[in-house]
Amino acid sequence: MKSILVIDDNADLRDNTAEILTLAGYTTFVAEDGKKGVDLAIKEKPDLIICDIMMPVLDGYGVLHLIRRNAETSHIPFLFLTAKSERADFRKGMEMGADDYLTKPFDDIELLNAIEVRLKREDIYRSRYAPNGEGVSRFVKDAKENGRFLSLSEKYSSETIAKKQVIYQEGRHPRYLYYILSGKVKCSKINEDGKEYITDILVTGDFIGFTAVVEEKAYEDTATVLEDAELLLIPREDFVSMIKEDMRLATSFISMMSQSMKEKEERLVNLAYGSLRKRVALGLVELHKKYNTGTEINPIDISRDDLARYIGTATESLIRTLSDFKSEGHIEIKQGKVYVLHVTALQNLIA
Repeated sequence: MKSILVIDDNADLRDNTAEILTLAGYTTFVAEDGKKGVDLAIKEKPDLIICDIMMPVLDGYGVLHLIRRNAETSHIPFLFLTAKSERADFRKGMEMGADDYLTKPFDDIELLNAIEVRLKREDIYRSRYAPNGEGVSRFVKDAKENGRFLSLSEKYSSETIAKKQVIYQEGRHPRYLYYILSGKVKCSKINEDGKEYITDILVTGDFIGFTAVVEEKAYEDTATVLEDAELLLIPREDFVSMIKEDMRLATSFISMMSQSMKEKEERLVNLAYGSLRKRVALGLVELHKKYNTGTEINPIDISRDDLARYIGTATESLIRTLSDFKSEGHIEIKQGKVYVLHVTALQNLIA
């Protein structure tokens, strides 16, 4: 059951608001001034705070300042309750970190709707999105429900791109944020010797080129379709506008993407310094997870040359190691496709 703290020096309004919330199924706490409200917020850690602005002892701005300074309460959605309607007061509260305003007088439905919207958004903000296809898909779903992506599949067009076609090239500036609806894409770079190495392989539910979009810079790699892919094209300006309008949603996205980049960097370090067996085992485990995001077991369907570029070794060395893994019973190879039989055994080789 969600809990709400009401801070207001007007006894009638405070009690009436608390009664409405209690009847609606919320656990309700009340405080008659700002100082007591802050103390109660720290003690009870409610799911949402409704606070009047003009109060004795400590006004609403002071309450908000102290709530946001405290690590244990800084995340709590905060709604100002005020009879004022001047633009400056609204702007001051929002700049300090308030989530919304309710202007007195208000009716029961208006109050409950405002609370429901804020609590739903807070559930989204608190979600921890895994840095993989499932996590990104969940982020998109939550963002749609939050009203920020506005039914992407309807608002923006999708495009089917054939295998081996280039989506974008290194050095170009982004026009879109790409989201993979189906298919697989590789991101690669060319080193000083003119050899290609694959920095990542992306699958259904992944974003492509988000770093360049968010940081407003040129692409640092080239994205090429590995197998026929359907991509959703989100105009860069629309995406940037969305995350600028809602900083906590932006934080969720950036945190998820940062974790993804961190894991990519760790993989590159392992590929640079690990033994060949360890590097091949790591690559197979990662690709097995990427190719098997659902309940169906799928093989790793990628050319030996691309697999070698992903792992960072010569194709001949890769083939010898795959042969060893097959004889050891870790994998099976059918029609050129690699089936991982024992993920745990491969993971043990990485440790």
